[in-house]
Amino acid sequence: MRLACDHERNTPRLLIHGANGRMGQALQRLCDENSGRSVVAAVSRTVGPRVIDGIPQFASSELAGVPEFDVAIDFSLPGGFDAILGLCMARGKPLVSGTTGLSDAQLASLEAAATKIPLIWASNFSLGVAVLHDLVERAARALPGWDCDIVEAHHTRKLDAPSGTALTLGMAAGEGGASPHYASIRAGDIVGEHMVQFATTGERLELIHRATNRDIFARGALHVARTITSRPPGRYRVADLL
Repeated sequence: MRLACDHERNTPRLLIHGANGRMGQALQRLCDENSGRSVVAAVSRTVGPRVIDGIPQFASSELAGVPEFDVAIDFSLPGGFDAILGLCMARGKPLVSGTTGLSDAQLASLEAAATKIPLIWASNFSLGVAVLHDLVERAARALPGWDCDIVEAHHTRKLDAPSGTALTLGMAAGEGGASPHYASIRAGDIVGEHMVQFATTGERLELIHRATNRDIFARGALHVARTITSRPPGRYRVADLL
């Protein structure tokens, strides 16, 4: 199945922000594997060769000078988030962001930007996690008074803890009336595992999602990037665009 970077599906021109990170590299590789040349700029904190595999490379300090694009995909760090959001606002372009660890002020800026451009911020772009979010809220609502614990595991290089996905699942649990507690594990090269547990005397319910390949997140981000370009301004969820 050919996905987001196939010209036959009218893929928009992409700007990848945070291109040297794991997700940024996965996005570029998937586009290249699908013979897509729709990535018009790959932006990183520092830049070496100016063109890699046909994709123009830009340093973060050069962000204002990137060529025209239809949608930006951001998997960077909180320190670089304001700049890419500002660029999308200035050019009136959609933003797809998976940057975690954002401050309250940055989250508020997302809400303000959504009145001007279509955007999605998600801690996880997999379809399975989108479904898990719904299941967690339903379970919390159906099991009032049960203990709720969220355990997440990631690779040793992940900086934020709890993970953004765990916090998003916690919000779902909270919407259902639960008060979640969190535990984080950083070990080896774990891509991502999230377990939401509801427990009471004599029984326990566990809802689990395990990612074994980082490409699922990149594929999801590429899919919503293609879909969001036809939407009006607003803040969207992954479930809205899948």
